[in-house]
Amino acid sequence: MDPDTILLDAEDRMDKAIEHLKGELRGIRTGRASTALIEYIKVDYYGAPTDLKALAALSIPEPTQILIKPFDASAVSEIRKAIEASDLGLNPQVEAKQIRINVPSLSTDRRKQLVGHAKKVGEDTKVAIRNVRRDANKHADQLKDDKSLKVPEDEIKTLKDEIQEILKKHEALTEKLLEEKSAEIMEV
Repeated sequence: MDPDTILLDAEDRMDKAIEHLKGELRGIRTGRASTALIEYIKVDYYGAPTDLKALAALSIPEPTQILIKPFDASAVSEIRKAIEASDLGLNPQVEAKQIRINVPSLSTDRRKQLVGHAKKVGEDTKVAIRNVRRDANKHADQLKDDKSLKVPEDEIKTLKDEIQEILKKHEALTEKLLEEKSAEIMEV
């Protein structure tokens, strides 16, 4: 592996960790209704766990309501069971061939719990990007030992500094995303 490949690989893997964080944060509940809250709930559909968004049209008719219109009307009861089994505290109401969910406003304690959960997800992301840095630094050290490439030591040091800069950039982005989500959760 040459220095540019190591750098590109590290940045790509850190970007993926940030994308994963964004997806996780979208699924954390705020006071407003959002289809992102339920999109990835796994529904047992003919024996296969399937994302809810693949089984139904999701919409927000009102700011505190989510409407689920399954493509297959026979899946209504399985969707209801999956939503009730999720740890979101939502109560789905079945109306003929659709499901309506009223999203209740959050208590202050529940908001604080959700902020804590968001911070935990953020810390997991930071650990993931630090692991990427560790792997990239390990590859950089292997360049020093590989005599066939003849990479100068000052270039390896520069590479490690660049890896550290990428890490700082991604950690700052993680913090920014967490602050925004925390503010959104605490907003009444």
